[in-house]
Amino acid sequence: MTHTDAEPGAPVALAIAENSAAALVSGDDTVVLAWPDALAEIDRLERDVGPRWIWWSKDTARHLVEAGIRPARCWDLGAVHRLVNGGWRSGPAEIWASLHDLDPGDIPQRSPEDLFSQLEARGDPDDPVGADGHLRPEWVDGEWAQTAARVARWAELALELHRRQLDRVSAIVDRPATRATALSESAAELLCAELEVDGLPFDRMTGETIVAGFVGPRPRTADEAAAQLARRDEEVLQHLPPGATFDLRSPDQVKSLLRRVGIEVPDTRAWRLEKLVDAHPIVAPLLAWRRAERILTTFGYDWIDTHVGADGRLRGAWSGSDGAAGRMTATAGLHNMPAELRPAIAAEPGHVFVRADLGQIEPRILAAVSGDPKLAAATHDDDMYAPVARQLGVEREIAKVAVLGAMYGQTTGTGAQALARLEREYPIAMGYLRDADAAAQGGHDLRTYGGRLVRTGSTNTTDMSERDARSRAAARGRYGRNAMVQGAAAEFFKTWAVLMRARANRLDARVVLCLHDELLVHVPAEAGRDAAATLDACLQEAAHRWAPIDRRGHRPVRFVSDTSVISQWSQAKDAG
Repeated sequence: MTHTDAEPGAPVALAIAENSAAALVSGDDTVVLAWPDALAEIDRLERDVGPRWIWWSKDTARHLVEAGIRPARCWDLGAVHRLVNGGWRSGPAEIWASLHDLDPGDIPQRSPEDLFSQLEARGDPDDPVGADGHLRPEWVDGEWAQTAARVARWAELALELHRRQLDRVSAIVDRPATRATALSESAAELLCAELEVDGLPFDRMTGETIVAGFVGPRPRTADEAAAQLARRDEEVLQHLPPGATFDLRSPDQVKSLLRRVGIEVPDTRAWRLEKLVDAHPIVAPLLAWRRAERILTTFGYDWIDTHVGADGRLRGAWSGSDGAAGRMTATAGLHNMPAELRPAIAAEPGHVFVRADLGQIEPRILAAVSGDPKLAAATHDDDMYAPVARQLGVEREIAKVAVLGAMYGQTTGTGAQALARLEREYPIAMGYLRDADAAAQGGHDLRTYGGRLVRTGSTNTTDMSERDARSRAAARGRYGRNAMVQGAAAEFFKTWAVLMRARANRLDARVVLCLHDELLVHVPAEAGRDAAATLDACLQEAAHRWAPIDRRGHRPVRFVSDTSVISQWSQAKDAG
C-alpha cells in the first residue's frame, strides 16, 4: 500500500496468519505480505497514516502488541457484535450469521472426516461460504490461514462485515451513542490485548512471603504438603472433644461440627460465622483456616508458578465484555485477588502506580441516564449521598442503602422505608428503574444508554407453579433495572480507560489493571504526578464525550475519582 491508499481514520482490514503472512485490505486494494514485510508495512501505515484497523477479534490485536505495535484506532467485529446483539458468543460464525440474517441455531459444526462425509458435495473449499449461506466451519476453525489467497479473502470479509455493522449500528436510532460505544468497546478489546501481553507487576518474593504466612513455607515434597494440611486442620479440630473428626472442606460437615459445639447455622458463609466469633473458641480458628485454605487452593504457590512470568508480571486472559451488562472480565485471579495479596502488586524500580477509583459511579450514572435533574444536582457534591440524605430527611448511610437498593431491586431491609421518599423526591430516576424492571419482567430485552443489548431471559413458565413464575419474573426485573445502570457504568468506565490508554503514551505509562471501577497505571516515577493529572483530565473528557446533555445543552452530572500515586496496590484507600 502507498501513502495515498489510506487516510487518517480510514478503514483498513487486517488478517494475520501467525508468523506467516498478513493481508491488508483498503477499499478495492488488497495486499498480502510475508510476516516480516507485513509487520513493517503495518508499522509504517500506523505511524504515517493512522488508519482504523478492522479485525475479527483481539487475537489480531495481540499479534500486533507482541510485535511492538500499538494501534491508535480499531474496529473489533466481535466486540461490536456483542454490543449490538448481546450475549457472549461472538466468533466469526456468529458475526456472519447475524449480519446475513441467518439463524444462529443453524450454524454448521465441523464433523470428523469419514467415508460418508467424503461423499458429500461440499463445494469449493476455497470459498469461505457454504451452500447454506453460513461460513464454512473449516474456515472458522482456522483454515482461512492456510494460503495467501485465503488470508486475503478473510481480510476482505472483515471489511465487508464492518460496513454491514456500521449499518446495524446506525439503525439503532433510539440510542444515538451506539457508534461511539462501538468505538470505545473496540478500543477496550485492544486494551485487553495489551493487558494480556504487558501483565501486572508482581513482586514474587513478597507474594510468596504472604502465602507462607497463611499456609507455611513452600513444601518440597507431597508428604510435606500433607503434613502442613494436617497441622492447619488440627488448629481447628483441637477445640473439639478428643477423637472428633470432621472434614473442614465439606460445608455439611462444618455445619455438623458447629452443631457439636452448640451453634446452629443454615450455612457456613464467612459473614455469618464472623457474627458468631464470640459464641465459641472454634469459630475464630475456623475463619482463619478458611482464609488460609482459599489462599492455598486459589492464590497459593501453584497460582504464582502458573501466572507470574520470569519477568515478574502476573498475566491472565482479558475480555472487554462479560456477555451480560458489558463489564470487563479477567482470569488468573486478577478480578478477585484477596486484599492480603495486594502488597505483592508492586511497581517496578523507578516506577510508581497511579491508581484511581470512580466515586459512587452507579448513582451518578443513574442520574445521567435517567435525566433526573434533582439527582443530577446531588452529584455536584463529592459525597452525593449527603445531599440525598438531606433531601430524604434520613441519615447518610440509610440514604446510601436506599439508593443502592433501588438500583438492585431490594425492597426490604434498612433502606426500605426510605424508598417511598426516593419515589417522591426523585421520580424521574425511580421511573427509569421501574420501566426497566417492568420490561424485563415481561421478557423484553433492553438496551443501555450506549446501545448494548441486554438479554433478559426466557419467559417460558411451562411446568412451573405460579409462585415460581412470579419469582422468576421478579428476578428478571431486578436484573433488568440493575443491568441498565451497571451496563451504562461499564460503558463510561471503558471510555475513561481507553482515553487514558491513548493519552498515557507520551508519559511512557501503561494501564496495567482495570478492576470494575478502578484503574491502575504503571508509570516512571518522575511522571507520576503528571500521569495522575492526566487520569483526572481523562475522566472529565470521558464525561464530556459520554454523558447525556440536558435540555439547556449542559452535562449536569459530575463524575469524581479518588486518585493517588502509590508504590504498592495495598496502599490505595477505597472511596466511601
